[in-house]
Amino acid sequence: MARRMKAVFYTNEYPPYTYGGAGVAVEYLTRELTKLMDVEVRCFGDQRVKRPRLQVTGYTPWKELAKGAHKGFDKALEAISINLQFCKNNDADVVHCHTWYTNLGGFFAKILHKIPFVMTTHSLEPLRPWKREQLGNAYDLSSWIERNAVQAADAIVAVSNGMKRDILSCYDIPASKIRVIHNGIDLQEYRPSVSTAARRKWGIRLDRPYVLFVGRIARQKGIIHLVNALPDIDPSAQIVLCAGAPDTKEIAAEMQRAVALVRKRRSDVIWIEKMLPKEETIELYSHAAVFCCPSIYEPFGIINVEAMACGAPVVASATGGILEVVADGKTGFLVPFAPRKDGTYEPKDPKKFSRDLAAAVNRVLRNGALAKRFSAEGRRRVEERFTWASVARQTRDLYRSLV
Repeated sequence: MARRMKAVFYTNEYPPYTYGGAGVAVEYLTRELTKLMDVEVRCFGDQRVKRPRLQVTGYTPWKELAKGAHKGFDKALEAISINLQFCKNNDADVVHCHTWYTNLGGFFAKILHKIPFVMTTHSLEPLRPWKREQLGNAYDLSSWIERNAVQAADAIVAVSNGMKRDILSCYDIPASKIRVIHNGIDLQEYRPSVSTAARRKWGIRLDRPYVLFVGRIARQKGIIHLVNALPDIDPSAQIVLCAGAPDTKEIAAEMQRAVALVRKRRSDVIWIEKMLPKEETIELYSHAAVFCCPSIYEPFGIINVEAMACGAPVVASATGGILEVVADGKTGFLVPFAPRKDGTYEPKDPKKFSRDLAAAVNRVLRNGALAKRFSAEGRRRVEERFTWASVARQTRDLYRSLV
């Protein structure tokens, strides 16, 4: 009997330490892949899972390596120390890496164990120059790690066609090396919820509509632009910001100032300064009058898929992979903006972008029939296009083409 194929995943995020879309993708993709092959996950943390066809091991950094490091260097050096631990042994047929945090480990595994190296690009370092605020000169190191991985990988998974175009604009590699595989959704988990527990817990009134944001406090998520739009959003709606895990102390302080300023003009801004458990987030998606995703850089935008699966009408920025997820005028509204010419994706006219966000949100808030249609079409679109079973089959086929 032939041996089952085995894939090993290298990832920064894995439950219970998930804070972004890359972690969500790894969690669900590995779960679905276990129906097709054996899977091992090596991640940052202290996780220990042993189930049929799935093994998860968390690794902690060698703190001594980063001791006394300059600002921002410690995180990068600790990541490298975990990458070295990742690749010390292997019995898998292919290594699959997610984000620059693990790309060096995949490169080493390819060399040491002579196995194909696959990387998924959830974002690109050259298109996130604001990361220098977080990493300092270590941003040059993360950029080199990514560039080296893109050149060395046997295959690159782009989470959208927009991401594929971005990869080709940033790196001189053949297009044939890139496979577009969208992220997916668990349709049984992400579905409209009738619960009221989370809304009661966080002081959200059940008799008033609310506009919802879910995401990290990061430049690329555009949260500041949405906060600046709040004074222009219909006062009949509450504002619920599920915004935590700030990238830096500086952007956390900027967010504090922006929210404090808005609260002088409207008292119904509910800021939940943490990443909520899945069941609470699903409830909030399910009852949102509008879900707003103001990202200025979003290679896929899995939160929009989650919101649509739960029946929330979506207002999102017209950028990146969002263009392939949200159908403008059918499942929500897309808000275009002209980016600055310095390559940062920041809006050239931030005030106009904020006003346009508010106007699109108000169009949904003030038209119940439109909101209802967006809700139904959004769920239908997700059911037709974004399932993890399909993602897993496409990923397995990619592995088979390499092994």
